[in-house]
Amino acid sequence: MAKQDRGFASMDPAKQRKIASKGGKAAHAKGRAHEWTVDEAREAGRKGGSASHGSKRQGAPIQEKDV
Repeated sequence: MAKQDRGFASMDPAKQRKIASKGGKAAHAKGRAHEWTVDEAREAGRKGGSASHGSKRQGAPIQEKDV
């Protein structure tokens, strides 16, 4: 079997979605999936936008991400 013929990434996109959907549903059913609050989602969107675009538009130095 060739290396490129193995794994999730080599599957048909429809099959990937079907498998991923099952995983997401199972996680929610078990209560282990993260559910975003409005404030968490707003903060994540703000951070993502500033990390990917903010420093370029404002001429600010590139900052390292918090780990």
